[in-house]
Amino acid sequence: MTPEQTALVDRIRALITDELIVRGVSMFGGRSVMVNEKILVSALKGGGLLVRVDARQHDALLRKPGATQATMGPGRDMGPGWLEVAADTISEEEQLSSWIDTALDYNRAVAGGRS
Repeated sequence: MTPEQTALVDRIRALITDELIVRGVSMFGGRSVMVNEKILVSALKGGGLLVRVDARQHDALLRKPGATQATMGPGRDMGPGWLEVAADTISEEEQLSSWIDTALDYNRAVAGGRS
């Protein structure tokens, strides 16, 4: 992991201390944080964030600063519900916390309300 990824994972973990089932997995070119055995977010190289959200909120969330459609490479987007968030727009804890809360809402919904 890059130093930026390590720092971001540490910040993410500090925000989800109340979650019962948490683990880290290397995937998507970063370090993914899993909650309830489902991807919550992934710390990307350079300090950006891959976020799993409710596909119904996708378009609205794309309007937030730094949010773009997540891609798996040139010309291959990951579809609705997957966003990338630029590192400079999550540098403050409040900004990162907002994205983590959004991802947790979706994670809890697909995990049957478990946390």
